[in-house]
Amino acid sequence: MNHKSSGASPDHAPAGAEYSRYGGPVPGSGGGRKITRRQFLTRGAAAVFGAGLLAGGYVWQGEPNWLDITRMELPLPDLPSAFSGTRLVHFSDVHLGFNKDAGDLARLTKHIKEAQPDIICFTGDIVDSDAEDLTDSAALLAELQAPLGKYAIFGNHDYKNTELLGRLFQSAGFTVLRNQSFLIRQGGAVMAVAGLDDLLQSTPDPVAALKDVPEGTFTLLLMHEPDYADTAEGYPVHLQLSGHSHGGQIRLPFVGAPYTPYGSLKYISGLYYTAKKLPVYVNRGFGETYMPFRLLCRPELTILTLRRG
Repeated sequence: MNHKSSGASPDHAPAGAEYSRYGGPVPGSGGGRKITRRQFLTRGAAAVFGAGLLAGGYVWQGEPNWLDITRMELPLPDLPSAFSGTRLVHFSDVHLGFNKDAGDLARLTKHIKEAQPDIICFTGDIVDSDAEDLTDSAALLAELQAPLGKYAIFGNHDYKNTELLGRLFQSAGFTVLRNQSFLIRQGGAVMAVAGLDDLLQSTPDPVAALKDVPEGTFTLLLMHEPDYADTAEGYPVHLQLSGHSHGGQIRLPFVGAPYTPYGSLKYISGLYYTAKKLPVYVNRGFGETYMPFRLLCRPELTILTLRRG
């Protein structure tokens, strides 16, 4: 009596396949299933589409919500000894009403509180367009505490209703500086915080801003557009804080930011020094505008410890 193997018969095998004693194809012998060109293209397209979804989700929902907290010690030779060690928290460009709301600002203010700042500075664009978008968030800003004060300026997106924004900021305990300055006294020393109007929507006037600052006073300048530092270095200021650039929002490897707005073409992100050695720090901003995306350019909260250098 003849017994047939229970495995697959070589009679039904693809051409060129070799079989083991158990009837299965020998690995690498050509007996595996071949993928068709259509299947290959379909799977390739699915892989590209899937990668696009992941990348799109990251630049839309991932990185815009991934806060980068930058901590830096900044030596300043003209800083009075009484202010050495001052912890300054700098934030900018929240753009409430576009891709950020009160819930997002609550996350940011939580981190500001944890930093235990001595002074808080905001450098413009609290809303993207409508001043009313700050109404629900003013109470969050009011919760912030800083013994040396909270200071704010307007950015180019804030000029639709500066009167309302000014009232909301003041209700939150911020001093709004529009070509003005404020003197801080500590340990027998004086430091000035000066703030300028926006370059694109108004007229910055450093002469007016500094007219009440005593000669020789260390002066911190708040100016929305960072490139203004090349003008500010001609005045008696010692540090400029700015925003506006968003760091470009989209940065490419080996290229950097393909686009930054006018006023931030030269100074884009981080710490720079002008030709006359004026330090200018550019915060990448918390929010987004025009596009709700970020790539290789996380939103930023800056914590500067000022040192007498």
